[in-house]
Amino acid sequence: MRWGENRTHRCYMAILAFLLLVLGLCEPNEATSQKPNILLFMADDLGIGEIGCYGNYTIRTPNIDRLALEGVKLTQHISAASVCSPSRSAFLTGRYPIRTGMNGHDNGGKRVLLWNAASGGLPTNETTFAKVLKEQGYSTGIIGKWHLGVNCNSMDYFCHHPLNHGFDFFYGIPFTLVNECEPSRPGEIAVEYKKKLWFDAQVFFITVLTLIANKKWKLIDITWTVIVIFALSGTLFFMYWFIAFAFQPYWNCLFMRNLEIVEQPMDLKTKSGQIIKEAKAFINRNEDKPFLLFVSFLHIHTPHYTTKEFRGRSKHDLYGDNIEEMDWMIGQILESIDHNNLKNNTLIYFTSDHGAYLEGMEGSPHLKGSNGIYRGGKGMGGLEGGIRVPGILRWPGRLPANTVIDKLTSLMDIFPTVTNLGGGMPPKDRIVDGKDLMPLLEGHVLNSGHEFMFHYCAGHLHAVRWHQTSSETIWKVHYISPKFPEGAGACYGLKLCPCSGEKVIYHVPPLLYNLSSDPSEKNPLPSDSELYSKVLPTIQKAIARHNATLHKVPQQLYGLNNAWKPWLQPCCGTFPFCWCNKENDP
Repeated sequence: MRWGENRTHRCYMAILAFLLLVLGLCEPNEATSQKPNILLFMADDLGIGEIGCYGNYTIRTPNIDRLALEGVKLTQHISAASVCSPSRSAFLTGRYPIRTGMNGHDNGGKRVLLWNAASGGLPTNETTFAKVLKEQGYSTGIIGKWHLGVNCNSMDYFCHHPLNHGFDFFYGIPFTLVNECEPSRPGEIAVEYKKKLWFDAQVFFITVLTLIANKKWKLIDITWTVIVIFALSGTLFFMYWFIAFAFQPYWNCLFMRNLEIVEQPMDLKTKSGQIIKEAKAFINRNEDKPFLLFVSFLHIHTPHYTTKEFRGRSKHDLYGDNIEEMDWMIGQILESIDHNNLKNNTLIYFTSDHGAYLEGMEGSPHLKGSNGIYRGGKGMGGLEGGIRVPGILRWPGRLPANTVIDKLTSLMDIFPTVTNLGGGMPPKDRIVDGKDLMPLLEGHVLNSGHEFMFHYCAGHLHAVRWHQTSSETIWKVHYISPKFPEGAGACYGLKLCPCSGEKVIYHVPPLLYNLSSDPSEKNPLPSDSELYSKVLPTIQKAIARHNATLHKVPQQLYGLNNAWKPWLQPCCGTFPFCWCNKENDP
């Protein structure tokens, strides 16, 4: 080879080496080159004042605290509703419950689904983040609580079931955990209605006897046909409700694997272990492809069922034991993420569906929740304690560690956040109220994009908050709030605070708080102050704009949509003989 050719050859080799070096240095990071796995943890009825990293020093939550230490903690994370079904529908769709018909009804306490055999539920035309991610090639699973309906028209239609809303896999309870699921506990479903029914049944029985006696002694002119029809109609009515309520553990307390019922009624003693086992199995079988796993805990909803290994371990009786067991479960599931080397490519999120339940159960001071410094709790419309919840996100290499963000965010933000991360797009044919959190979490913007938030109790607008970016102030106006017994901070004696009627306060003029300086909502601004007159009109205009975006939709939790319908009852036998335990059957 001549000298010139040799020099040219060496130049080519040098350029090739340089390009290979550049390509090697520019190789994308694992956390950004692949679609991330998404692991969502949601507690049930957990208060923001019950976790170590949010200021609790008496309940041990080391695994949740570790997520906060290794990720981002949100301190103004707001639920779209203060009760289960509406909050969860908003979480999955990124839309206010009032847009989807999932806002509930105050009449008769029907603010959540009350039956597996109700025909109401998350509408089939709504788009969940699971549905979008499934279209992007994700394996999607939900383990635990659903509480967004099962069937519409027949027992095997499954129109509201998780598998019809984008999930490939479901292992859990289609309803919610309630006292009726543990025989030793007093019932909690429709307690006041049951009392009224019992009274009405006695009046009916006495009336029938009176009619028969008067007819026999010819004191009134009425035919036997009228008496028989009246007696038969009333008997059928009361028998319907007796069967509905007497067998609630069979109707509502069941566990499913996909579309199959595997336990009816479910065995609470095995649930914690089975949820961990199924979550680990889901992660293991999807370690080589992107997955979305939503672990929706039964903890810490009443009856606070806790396995014997955790009973008596906390300083707060069964309530604290239940929280510490849930934290342990989170740690067990995180071990599978670490074991499969998925930590750096998995976005993990932890929250609660709404605030803690303050009324408690059985009158025990140890079986009531805590929302820290925030007033109110579960079911209390716009009061801060019912809707301000924990929000923790961890993604090593993508999100900063040990970071606190004190900006306005919402559970509804998870919909656009994970949708965009998975390569999908939120639907364009409807309003999505959530905002993509990634720009805020990564420090690219100063605020989430939420200027106003609207806080409903059933269909009633109780409160509105405004993030005034010019002064970085959070204002909150209350139009309606619960009427507590004198000296109390909750609606003791009731299951939930009402949303309207005689047991609420209609504020005229509205109450205005500066949450930035008064997060406990103790000191409303004087209504004759100059600041009040400037802030309130801005919020009133925002309400008018918001109302203009609302349209009439079928109400999923009203009337007959939320009544027990025997022909829709999920049953693992031949109705009404519904019982089985396939999980423990060799």
